[in-house]
Amino acid sequence: MTGEPTIGDVFGEMIRDVYAVATGIGPRPLAGGRLPRPVIEIIERDDGLIHGAPAGHYLDPPEAWQPYDRRAVDRVRGQVLDVGVGGGRIALHLQEREVPVTGLDTSVGALRVCRHRGVRDLVHGTVDQHVADGRRYDTFLLLGNNLGLLEGRDRAPGFLAALAALARPGAQVIAQGTDPYGTTDPVQTGYHERNRQRGRFGGQLRLRLRYRLLGTEWFDYLLCSVDELAGLIHGSPWRLADVDDADHPYYLATLQLA
Repeated sequence: MTGEPTIGDVFGEMIRDVYAVATGIGPRPLAGGRLPRPVIEIIERDDGLIHGAPAGHYLDPPEAWQPYDRRAVDRVRGQVLDVGVGGGRIALHLQEREVPVTGLDTSVGALRVCRHRGVRDLVHGTVDQHVADGRRYDTFLLLGNNLGLLEGRDRAPGFLAALAALARPGAQVIAQGTDPYGTTDPVQTGYHERNRQRGRFGGQLRLRLRYRLLGTEWFDYLLCSVDELAGLIHGSPWRLADVDDADHPYYLATLQLA
């Protein structure tokens, strides 16, 4: 007994339980009785901060989405790759609109839930691994704050290059990000400053996810300003074509293949 979680498919187990609670399909997590307990996503940061939030939003229908998500899906064209498909909410909506969409995720459990919900085209892996499959896309969606998959200065060039290798001429990336710097909370501003002292972006988070007895390995996830994003993209195969910040501090960044 170490008190440390077992490394495993945290997101997959969590989204399976979210789906079971929402639909009654599969065993539901119980709180010592017959009533299903709420499913909470636990995010642990490397400074000890722990954040928990209800996980049901991963299955939300379009009417429950944030406005920027609805604006994002209105911009798609051609063959779409939904990077980090999660519970399949975006992919299912695009399918209903007869948009050709592929869902990509590293979570086997999440892909099972997506398949059960009716997402037809699913790929297990990272964008780097998917390059070898030879498929090409016109639009890449990084919604649900998945601009964070850029991670930081070390990972961003490889991630952007992999997207470019998967892209058809004229392709676009539509990514949702968050500017973390408007806060005055000393827990957050102190973390930003410690990051900068270590040569990292202020909003470069070091995280792991927890659910029940499982945990992930520690990983980086990026919250950045638009100016920081522009710096990361500079010199890549992409250019920053548009920023929609109507819901600041959340924003949609559209990248065009240069």
